Amino acid sequence: MADQASPSPQDTKGGSSARKSRPKPAATHKGQSRIASSVPSASGRWPKLRSYGAIDLGTNNCRLLVAKPSSDGFIVTDAFSRVVRLGEGLVESGKISSRAMDRAVAALSICADKLPRRNVTLARSVATEACRRATNGDKFIERVRRETGIALDVISAEEEARLAVLGCHILLEPGEGPALIFDIGGGSTELVLVDTNGSAPEILDWQSAPWGVVSLTESEKFNGDDPVARSEAFAAMRARVTESFSSFAARLPRMDNSDYRLLGTSGTVTTLASLHLKLPQYDRKVIDGLIVPTESMREISTMLAHATPDERADIPCIGKERADLVVGGCAILESILDIWPASRVGVADRGIREGILRSLMSANERRSG
Repeated sequence: MADQASPSPQDTKGGSSARKSRPKPAATHKGQSRIASSVPSASGRWPKLRSYGAIDLGTNNCRLLVAKPSSDGFIVTDAFSRVVRLGEGLVESGKISSRAMDRAVAALSICADKLPRRNVTLARSVATEACRRATNGDKFIERVRRETGIALDVISAEEEARLAVLGCHILLEPGEGPALIFDIGGGSTELVLVDTNGSAPEILDWQSAPWGVVSLTESEKFNGDDPVARSEAFAAMRARVTESFSSFAARLPRMDNSDYRLLGTSGTVTTLASLHLKLPQYDRKVIDGLIVPTESMREISTMLAHATPDERADIPCIGKERADLVVGGCAILESILDIWPASRVGVADRGIREGILRSLMSANERRSG
């Protein structure tokens, strides 16, 4: 199995592009072609339908996706997801703890076992904010390589944003003017303004804020059983996030309310969408691609922010693992709705892994052509 390298991590946390170029059949950034957004037919080029793998190790979750190319994209043949909380305690210590490393290595070992069983011939494994921020990130990366054989690529915030857009932009509602795509992670949140007039989205501007559901929750500790403390903590979370979005918000265009298009990819938006539909348990088939009124998202967010930890844990689509983190996600989501006042929120249960797969398949197609 081969590993494909990625660009080196960058220090920048945001940027914009003033240049325009003729739209090309590829996702673009700063006017340059980056990654093809669709996959050609498997007939001829892939007679045996080779398998590709994508691993996304985030601050909270470890996820794997295995797929084969098809005429209109790819067919998923295996998937795996586990909460590992790699960034637990990172805000205070600046390091990835031994227990967090153990959890992540255990999950990655499962991924490593799945790849050869699914005959994966080309894979890419990426790590994001926790490994970018941790002072012992290099030590952890080496341990993963030594114990699992997986070579984690610590990608920049810019690359993380690009892959998320590549993986989910197809779910954007049609419309005029730029659209905003966001990814609420465990350690950071990526905001990406895209132009969809061409055959593939062009990134016009972007920002990575240092707040995700884990980092924000750990930065604002409070007594969850005290209603006053819950309310004050939520307000403080909103203030932190709003301040971190301020420079990006100032650059955003202002339009008629009907023109704002918004698409989110994260556990926060999929969870709130599940509550909107009153699902007894999570169902990706009805959530991925769903459009939810913003008013409903705000009402559910307010309800969760004021609920006790036990009340949140009793909600089937949240559970004990996410009960403490969903409030931080709600604070981030509401701050996004403030700066981009869309009347509807698109929901994507796809993102970085799908972006990696499209990138790998497109690159391999160009080499084979």
